[in-house]
Amino acid sequence: MLPDSPPPAARPRSRSRRRLRAVLLAAASAALVAAALPPPAPVPLGIGDPLFPSLGNPGYDVVAYDIAFTYRGDNTVPLDAVTAIEARVTERLERINLDFSHGTVSAVVVNGLPAEFASAGEDLVVQPLLPLEKGSQARITVEHTSDPRGDEDGWVTTEDGLVMANQADAGHRVFPSNDHPADKAYFTFRITAPSELTAVANGVRTAKLPDGATTTWAYRTRHPMATELAQVAIGDFTVPTREGPGGLPVRDVVPAADAAALEPWLKKTPGQLEWMESKVGPYPFENYGVLIADAETGYELETQTLSLFERRIFVNGTLPEWYVDSVMVHELAHQWFGDSVTPRTWSDLWLNEGHATWYEALYAEEKSGRLMETRLREAYRRSDQWRADGGPPAAPKPPKPDSKISLFRPVMYDGSALVLYALRQTIGGDAFDRLERAWVSEYRDANASTADFTRLAARIAERDLTAFFQSWLYEERTPPMPGHPDWKSTAPAVRPVSQAR
Repeated sequence: MLPDSPPPAARPRSRSRRRLRAVLLAAASAALVAAALPPPAPVPLGIGDPLFPSLGNPGYDVVAYDIAFTYRGDNTVPLDAVTAIEARVTERLERINLDFSHGTVSAVVVNGLPAEFASAGEDLVVQPLLPLEKGSQARITVEHTSDPRGDEDGWVTTEDGLVMANQADAGHRVFPSNDHPADKAYFTFRITAPSELTAVANGVRTAKLPDGATTTWAYRTRHPMATELAQVAIGDFTVPTREGPGGLPVRDVVPAADAAALEPWLKKTPGQLEWMESKVGPYPFENYGVLIADAETGYELETQTLSLFERRIFVNGTLPEWYVDSVMVHELAHQWFGDSVTPRTWSDLWLNEGHATWYEALYAEEKSGRLMETRLREAYRRSDQWRADGGPPAAPKPPKPDSKISLFRPVMYDGSALVLYALRQTIGGDAFDRLERAWVSEYRDANASTADFTRLAARIAERDLTAFFQSWLYEERTPPMPGHPDWKSTAPAVRPVSQAR
């Protein structure tokens, strides 16, 4: 059939189609230009911690680390290492920043695809082939070295090996990570070392695989852990075991040559565990023990499930037994306060050290007759000077740039234990004891802040404690001690303005 009218003329293109074509051409042109230009230079990032602003990285949450080290028995040679990170992506990422500053990176793979990488400050900046979308999972594998040389924390050398001391911001000197306590994760360690040495790490041993001249040891944590609490120790160690309360596995790690001499100290641990459980409730992890290393760090350290101690405090015979006992309890108490309940920011450190000091002093009182009140009265006398030097407990001054552990000042220890003493004086012993148990129970395996503690204290005490905590945690001068109007604090020395920092 023929049409009864001629076909219509071709219609002109609509304005909308012309506009769409222009947009597409512009987008294509922009893509070509972008491809021709180098990407922006990598920059270090941080999560804005008030004391360590460059630590941590935004955009992801680490679920687990799997870290392999190969140690050749020579502390002058970097270890070969592979760090695999499983993470949840919390915002779209075209680049991934990891904290890492003391090793050489040879390759990075993200979700099975090779990625470009560069160093920026103390960050390793990774450019994956494909952006990581919010809500996705990411697996980041870094082949690198881990260098034990240098005089900063991280790896600590001994006569026959290495131990790890990552507090406060040295974990990223050992392995790539999100090196901030706010991002806790599960850890697996695989350590290959000469067969005549023993390798240990946090958690439970899952494998020991001899292969001629070398042996590979594997350990895994059953609870999440902050990077600053990681521990890997390699050396001529022996590992005596025993039982703690309720059959808790206790494994100590000590120089083989000192095993007999150290046994009187090691056998104290089950009783110390039982004492701590009587105060705050069940031990929060899969095992516990002390790691005694022939190294001089100047401190002892609450690495999770395996507290690090210097050999000299046990064998030199210069420290009274009651004092060494109380130091052992200090690190043990940290397993609850600091390890299981981990601070959200480094400004919350007083919650760690104040509580560990509290139980250290209480143990010395109950077991050795060293009155806590005497110790705290002296601390009160000096507390105004401590606050002037280091800031109030919950608003500490930043550490010295060349000495990060200078954050660990007297105000963080006895100065913060004073806050707990004043709180107990204010709310009563029964409420205080309930608060302590509730704190480690409700925030087990989690992060918690000063604000969390003060809210919980008000809830347990059934009263408004805002004014109390404001004055005790944030003021420049120490408030009057409840129940002790005769306690006085020496006024801090006045420094010339020219010397103020």
